Amino acid sequence: MVEPLDERQQECWRAYIESSWALQTHLEEDLRARTGLSMSDYHVLVVLSEAPSRRLRMGELAGFMVFSPSRVTYQITSMVKRGLVRRESCPGDRRGQEAVLTDEGMAALVAAAPLHLATVRDSLMDDLDDAEVAVLARVFTRLGTRLRPAGTGARRHPCATDRPLRRDPHLA
Repeated sequence: MVEPLDERQQECWRAYIESSWALQTHLEEDLRARTGLSMSDYHVLVVLSEAPSRRLRMGELAGFMVFSPSRVTYQITSMVKRGLVRRESCPGDRRGQEAVLTDEGMAALVAAAPLHLATVRDSLMDDLDDAEVAVLARVFTRLGTRLRPAGTGARRHPCATDRPLRRDPHLA
């Protein structure tokens, strides 16, 4: 039998789950209302904008997004229809597909980024001091590493990026 959470752990878990759902819902609703993009759309645009040549193999994108292959395919198909990305064959492996950020997708990201960043600041970051930011960064970096599917990013494909994504501080 699994040991139950003590009172302090239960309080932590409940505070986390309820506030994280509320934050995610608020960010999603605000982004959609102000830009027409979903959080998934926005995150795909951010990841592709930071990738070399603004392109990633679909499997690699799924790893960054923590999406299943079918979910990333569905997401990219929706974004292709709106002109935000395009799908291309991988030059090093014609069986593979890459998601490529279009100029329209980049323009949508550039327009949405300051609006979304303002919401992220107002909803979360401006309420935290430097020590709290450091603690949350450590905790969620460690959890993210541990919880990602096994092998995510470990196998290199002919179209996989050779270097980490370039993080843009203007994108939330």
